[in-house]
Amino acid sequence: MTFHKTTILKTYARLWTDDLDMSLGLLRELTGAEPDLRFAFDSVEIAAVGDFLVIAGPPAERARYAHASATVIVDDLDALTETLAAAGAEITTPEGTSATGRFLYARHRGGAEVEYVEWVPELVERIVRG
Repeated sequence: MTFHKTTILKTYARLWTDDLDMSLGLLRELTGAEPDLRFAFDSVEIAAVGDFLVIAGPPAERARYAHASATVIVDDLDALTETLAAAGAEITTPEGTSATGRFLYARHRGGAEVEYVEWVPELVERIVRG
């Protein structure tokens, strides 16, 4: 069986905060950039600035997403799913959708858990290729 190669387009370190606006000031200064994304998802607010994904909200709500150590943007979520399965990874949160595209969470052999996202084409053009 031949698998399609998955390309990683961008990787975000996750930062957790009570207040998104208070956190963004320093990140704007450190990265020299404005947020590429800002949106609400369920009961948290999310912003991407530089290589940081800031997740804000009450601690109990943020905890629902804290099992993943990073957010990785890929070009093809279907191909990624094949690669994960072949490597013995476990899908811990099945594929879902958000304002940015399709996503899933997977635990790799060894225990690391990652959120994988396939962005909508407009975001790839604007943020990755822009």
